[in-house]
Amino acid sequence: MNDLVSILTPTYNTEKFIRATIESVQNQTYQNWEMILVDDASTDETVKIISDFAEKDSRIKLFKLPKNSGNGFARNVALEKTSGKYIAFLDADDLWFPSKLEKQIQFLKTNNLPFTFSFYDCIDEEGSNLNRRVEAPLNLTYNQLFFCNYVGNLTAIYDADYFGKIVIEATQKRQDWRLWLTILKQIKETKPVPEPLAFYRIRKDSISSSKFKLIKHNFGVYRDFHGFNFVSSVLLMIRFLFTQLVIKPRYIKKI
Repeated sequence: MNDLVSILTPTYNTEKFIRATIESVQNQTYQNWEMILVDDASTDETVKIISDFAEKDSRIKLFKLPKNSGNGFARNVALEKTSGKYIAFLDADDLWFPSKLEKQIQFLKTNNLPFTFSFYDCIDEEGSNLNRRVEAPLNLTYNQLFFCNYVGNLTAIYDADYFGKIVIEATQKRQDWRLWLTILKQIKETKPVPEPLAFYRIRKDSISSSKFKLIKHNFGVYRDFHGFNFVSSVLLMIRFLFTQLVIKPRYIKKI
């Protein structure tokens, strides 16, 4: 029997997108999964929509937080509820291709990897394809990841039997980058599935929609997470910005 995949999905006021996100999981060719959604005190119809799905599909599990505590906290709560060998990540406004899990689990096993990710395509708020593909180095090392987050959160999967459940500090942003750095520090390098397996939705109201708004969060990775002093963190941020503005765009393709 196929190994169970636990999918972590924090939600907050995503009534416009959550239905399509859940349906993209239900449409997987790999069917042995559980989708753990932790709602961060939504004030719209998000909880009702998820509840309707959960009533009809026992693999969909909803947990509600009593107060808004942030995406990172919600993700860690979801992690506590997991039962799967594999931990996968999917934000509440993104989508998976139907073959995503099947191809990625096979890739993990074929290449004997405890962690992998994939390329992904971009869509807008209405779901229209932006004809933009985000790729990554075909052999991603810790040093490359140190200066640029090449791993799309919606594509990542790790083996919990190998790493255990990895809890990351519930910061406002960049929890994902901190998690991948923690993983790559152990295994030194990994490979992505060299094809797109998901759609990343670019939203106008998203912090991550502007790289400049993320500067302080990226700085915090060097200053707080790695523990560098202020001057070293500034110098590392200069290298980060160079990588972000000059090197990473080489992996963004028009399709």
